[in-house]
Amino acid sequence: MSDHEYGGSDNLSLPKATVQKIVSEILPASSGVSFSKEARDLLIECCVEFITLVSSEANEISEKEAKKTIACDHITKALDTLGFSDYIPAVLEAAAQHKETQKVREKWSNKHSDLTLDELAALQNEQFKAAAERHA
Repeated sequence: MSDHEYGGSDNLSLPKATVQKIVSEILPASSGVSFSKEARDLLIECCVEFITLVSSEANEISEKEAKKTIACDHITKALDTLGFSDYIPAVLEAAAQHKETQKVREKWSNKHSDLTLDELAALQNEQFKAAAERHA
């Protein structure tokens, strides 16, 4: 299935640096395995295709329910319909983590609105480090 089948364009992509970072975190440094540029580009294409497929199915589900907004429930139903039900627990966990992060960010931004940019950058780096440790 191509992007054109979903009304998309060939310009859909994911940030290469982000994908490279994810791949680097998954591959153990001690393994000596590297990921070629071509393999990374193919992985990006596969990810975009997967996202397009799931979002298209979720859109159809939301339209059948006469909803104008695709909700998390639509995504999980789409994953199940497409045969990716094994992914649902991880998706629900990521959604819960995202919701919690949003709550923390709201409280944090209200509480730290008087900090300088340097102080905000330092706090952000601390949060990135804590997130990386949680997922290690």
